[in-house]
Amino acid sequence: MLKTRIITSLAAMPLAIGAVYLGGVWFLLAVGVVALISGWEFSRMMQAGRFQTMPVFTLGLIALLLLDSYLSSLRLLNLILTAALLTSLSAQLFRKRAVTPTADWALTMVGGLYIGWGMGHLVGLRQLADGHTWVWVALLGTWGADTFAYLVGRTWGRHKLWPRLSPKKTWEGFAGSLLGGVVGLSLVALFAGLAWPTVIVLGLIVAIMGMFGDLSVSMMKRHVGVKDSSHLFPGHGGFLDRIDSLLFVSMVVYYYAVWIG
Repeated sequence: MLKTRIITSLAAMPLAIGAVYLGGVWFLLAVGVVALISGWEFSRMMQAGRFQTMPVFTLGLIALLLLDSYLSSLRLLNLILTAALLTSLSAQLFRKRAVTPTADWALTMVGGLYIGWGMGHLVGLRQLADGHTWVWVALLGTWGADTFAYLVGRTWGRHKLWPRLSPKKTWEGFAGSLLGGVVGLSLVALFAGLAWPTVIVLGLIVAIMGMFGDLSVSMMKRHVGVKDSSHLFPGHGGFLDRIDSLLFVSMVVYYYAVWIG
C-alpha cells in the first residue's frame, strides 16, 4: 500500500510543478480537470447512497466558479449563483421519478459549491502577485501533513481520533500531521523566503484545517456506504480523496495571504 501511494505521488508531482510554474490558463485547466473529476466522483458517491443528483449542474457550477476565480474582475459570482439556483431547481420539477427531490437538488448544488468554491480559491491564490508561493504553501503544507499523518499513524497510532467517522485516524497520526504541515512549509521557506513564524503558525493551521477537510469527506462516504470516492489511483482512491484536505486548506491559505501575508 505504501509503495503504491509513493509511486502515484511521484507520478503526479511533475504535472503539479509544471502547472504551478506556468500559471495562467494552464493552471486553471489543471485545477479544472481535477475539480471536474472530483465533482463526478461526488455525484457517483451520492448515487451510491440512492440520491438522484444531477451531475450536469454540479459540474457546470464547478466550472463556472473556477472561471469566476480566474476572471474575478468581471464579477460573475452573483450571476453564476442566480443562474445555478434557478436552472437546477426548475429542472428538478420535471423529474417525475425522483423519490427525494429536495435532497437530490440540495446535493446537486452543494457538490458544485463545495468543490468549485474550494478549488476556486486555489485558482485565486495563483492569481495573486506572489501566487506561486502561496499555492506551494497550500500544496506542500497539505501533502506534508497528509504524509506524516499516514506514516506516524501507521507506525505508532494507538488512540482513536474520531472513530465515528474515520476509525483508522489516531491522535498520534494527528500529531504527525502537525509536524508534517510545518515541514511542508519549511520547504517553501527554503526557496521563497517565507518567514519562520509564518511557517510554524500557518503549518499548524494547514494541518488542522486539512484534518477537518479529510473528515468531512469521510463523513460523506460513511453516510452513503462507500470506502473511496473512486478507484482511479492505486493506493489513493479517487481525486476527491486526494483533494479533500486541500479544499479546506486552499480557502484558509487564500484569506491568510490576502489579509495577513
